[in-house]
Amino acid sequence: MAYEADRRVRLHAFADEAKERGYIMVAALLAPKNLAPARQSIKGLIMPGQRRLHFQKESNGRRKQILDAVAALGVEAIVYDGHRYASNKPARDACLARLVTDLTKLDVERLILETEDGALKSDKALIFAQLRSTGDGNALRYAHMRAYEESLLAIPDAIAWSWAKGGHWRARISEIVSDVRKV
Repeated sequence: MAYEADRRVRLHAFADEAKERGYIMVAALLAPKNLAPARQSIKGLIMPGQRRLHFQKESNGRRKQILDAVAALGVEAIVYDGHRYASNKPARDACLARLVTDLTKLDVERLILETEDGALKSDKALIFAQLRSTGDGNALRYAHMRAYEESLLAIPDAIAWSWAKGGHWRARISEIVSDVRKV
């Protein structure tokens, strides 16, 4: 991982999922100095009448434009692959548990998860338990937000969709994805 070299930087992570073709969760990592420029870049891609970017609903031309912008942001992503699970709930739980453990080891300062209706209470309990088990319960701050509340959630949304879609879409993000972790 590129960010592991500089332990003085406390990263921010943004996470979203893709549920088609099996479950995956993506964490996009950004250094604090890149947050404001990244938000400005993502907000600049929102079209009139759009409340937020939602990669699945974009045209292929817009998808390419968005991925080009994401590639220029200095973002690094980790894909958590939950394909071995028969349903989304256990896959989400396993991916989220591994994500929290990994982010704690990376000394990530803050995690923003896209709010998944019906999963909020379960997520909070799982994150709390995972942080307690690492012995670092206060180190990682986290919040659930809607994508229109935090524009940087468009980054893991785009990466997750592209990874799940495969083919040339996955190839477009191959430089951004630093690791794939099967859970």
